[in-house]
Amino acid sequence: MKIVAMIPARYAATRFPAKLMQLLGNKTVIRHTYDNTVATGLFDEVIVVTDSDIIYNEITQHGGKALMSKKEHESGSDRIAEAAADMDVDIIVNVQGDEPFVKKNPLEKLLKVFENENVKVASLMQILKDKKLIDDPNYVKVAVDKNMNSLFFSRSIIPYPRDKNAVSVYYEHIGVYAFRKEALINFTNWEITPLEAVEKIECLRYLENGVPLKMVVTNYMGIEIDTPEDLEKASKLL
Repeated sequence: MKIVAMIPARYAATRFPAKLMQLLGNKTVIRHTYDNTVATGLFDEVIVVTDSDIIYNEITQHGGKALMSKKEHESGSDRIAEAAADMDVDIIVNVQGDEPFVKKNPLEKLLKVFENENVKVASLMQILKDKKLIDDPNYVKVAVDKNMNSLFFSRSIIPYPRDKNAVSVYYEHIGVYAFRKEALINFTNWEITPLEAVEKIECLRYLENGVPLKMVVTNYMGIEIDTPEDLEKASKLL
């Protein structure tokens, strides 16, 4: 199978504008993400797909590969689907541009689930234990069935702990996806769905169209850069 990693990179992020161009140590956030994705050795190609000349130049001037989006896009998946439409590729991994601590092991586990031909889309999640993070709407939670297929994604607490004595596991959805090309193209042909629009969580579009995501548990304890506070945490982790 031909496997390509694509990194959607939008310059004007809502919560933290220009976050991908912030310095983390001696490199920008987007270059950490790109370089660490390449370093996994799992991909035939790694490509940043962006709407920004600034990000495009940041990657290409340091020897990386980048493409400019031709259209405006609502989601990262829409952005990479445009780039993938004419490519000869089997599996596409969407690595979020604000995930600078990309590691090989979680991505390897993610790709392994595609040995099952019934899996169309897969994504990563990690266990959340800190109540402050469980309550935080910036941390997207996911509930799964016994086969680790997604049931729902939400910025709210799911499941809600009405029975305080019942044992509950909380999972954070990590915004790293893998798709078969056909599933990704189908995604872009569907209208934005009601739950997706309300929650601002793009993968809900798959669920609302009857396509579950196979979820893979990882101890991937990296930090997504969504706020200036996240950048400060990431600097300490680095």
